[in-house]
Amino acid sequence: MPGTPHMTPEVAEDTASPNTVDQLLDALQHEVAVFARRAEQTRLGGLGPARNSMDRAAYLLLSRLDQAGPTGVKSLASGMGIDSSTVTRQVAPLVDSGLVDRAADPDDGRAVVLRLSARGSARLEEVRASRRKLITALTDGWTDEEREVFHGQLIRFNDAVARWQSTPGTPR
Repeated sequence: MPGTPHMTPEVAEDTASPNTVDQLLDALQHEVAVFARRAEQTRLGGLGPARNSMDRAAYLLLSRLDQAGPTGVKSLASGMGIDSSTVTRQVAPLVDSGLVDRAADPDDGRAVVLRLSARGSARLEEVRASRRKLITALTDGWTDEEREVFHGQLIRFNDAVARWQSTPGTPR
């Protein structure tokens, strides 16, 4: 039946409702681990010709530049919760392929400003459209409200992870 997930033993066992807080937390961490594995396996890379055609780092960098506009490396790194050297390393192939433009900062000639190029913007939209098709397929049968609730909870969860990661002295 369309929209019905294939029930694997892993899925079937996880549908039971936990009856204690510890059981709920165990079930939740398990589902997060399953989600992370499946997301990595499929790369949630979309459907159609653009499927899996852009890695996660490139997608997140291009998306951030699209949202923020021209941005310095330090600001981009800070906004993404990674260090400047990582941004520099990840953005280099995007500059080489013409998806990102690099220019001297008009306020500080020693600094660099990164901007999504017209080619990068078109490529990002192609990948977004492909991923939109996949998310549509994965949430087939969901109401718009269910999608909104899930989206809100993912934002809340990702924000909590980011806060936890940025707290000095947090055991890892």
